[in-house]
Amino acid sequence: MMYILTLKDKPDGVFSVISDEGEQIIPIFECEDDAERYHMQMEMIEDYPKMQIYEIEEEVIVNACEERDQKYAIITIDDFLIPPKDLR
Repeated sequence: MMYILTLKDKPDGVFSVISDEGEQIIPIFECEDDAERYHMQMEMIEDYPKMQIYEIEEEVIVNACEERDQKYAIITIDDFLIPPKDLR
């Protein structure tokens, strides 16, 4: 199982970050603890929309991203992801 952030009570509202090149990228976490830690850091951002951690099968989220030509990044236990300074 993998973990993504979604809008609270709306699992179809998947959270993404904007890369330096302006591309939307969905972070997909291998480890629930890493997703929890990232979520807690996101809550400290002003105007943070209410989100939740959503557990999903890797094949389901990866296939959905690829079908929609949506970029994604699998965040492994060895990766360290820092939330953006703001969500604008």
